Amino acid sequence: MRDIARGFGYLVRGQRWAGVHRRQFGFGLVPGLIALVLYLALLVALVWFAGDLATWATPFASDWSSPWPGLLRGCLAVLGVLLGLFVSVITFTAVTLVLGQPFYEALSERVDRSLSADGHAPESGLSTWREIWIGSRDGVRILVRAAVWGVLLFCAGFLPVIGQTVIPVLAVGVTGFFLAQELTAVAMLRRRIELREQLTMLRARRMLVWGFGIPLAAAFLIPFVAVFLMPGAVAGATMLARDLCGGNNTDAAEPSPNSLRG
Repeated sequence: MRDIARGFGYLVRGQRWAGVHRRQFGFGLVPGLIALVLYLALLVALVWFAGDLATWATPFASDWSSPWPGLLRGCLAVLGVLLGLFVSVITFTAVTLVLGQPFYEALSERVDRSLSADGHAPESGLSTWREIWIGSRDGVRILVRAAVWGVLLFCAGFLPVIGQTVIPVLAVGVTGFFLAQELTAVAMLRRRIELREQLTMLRARRMLVWGFGIPLAAAFLIPFVAVFLMPGAVAGATMLARDLCGGNNTDAAEPSPNSLRG
């Protein structure tokens, strides 16, 4: 329970950091706004065509007596929209990070500097384009993993009892874990920690990761909230990454206002 509270604390401190650094906060909103427009267009299209897709996927039900075809297709349409929302929550961060790699890299580095006793931040030594390539590649890998989990959980949702009790809880845990991974990846890449090692470190501290990721996932379900929380989420994830990598988050955890300008 202590790790869960600590993980949530990083989320709160990250939002506080972004609130103080107004310029960084505004800078970090740009990628989220672009991704939001894209996702809203896709979700509206999904809702609009959900019924048609359900009918197309169940031609065998056309010969059933009423009301069973309508009930089956209505349930499938609703489940399809819910699956779309689930995948959107998981993938929104990854897509936004890919779009905003330079934005969030600069923000994460600033957080590291503000928390370091000597004012320095870890550097990967890689070129900007190399970092963008690795970040994009790992983002695609996470998108694939998230899609696989989404399909599995969607199918498991049809199981009696378990599908209505255990599966939703599991979905929340999976979503929170992936969100934390996607966000901490920015700071970890600067430490030359790539995807496989990132996942190993996160799994070793699941409670800490869930304390950060699950409340964030719940907040991301509220329309437009994800965009405004992203800069603070990146800041909090950098603090979380410092913890996972053995860094000291107490050196300048609450710096003076004069040190936070810019």
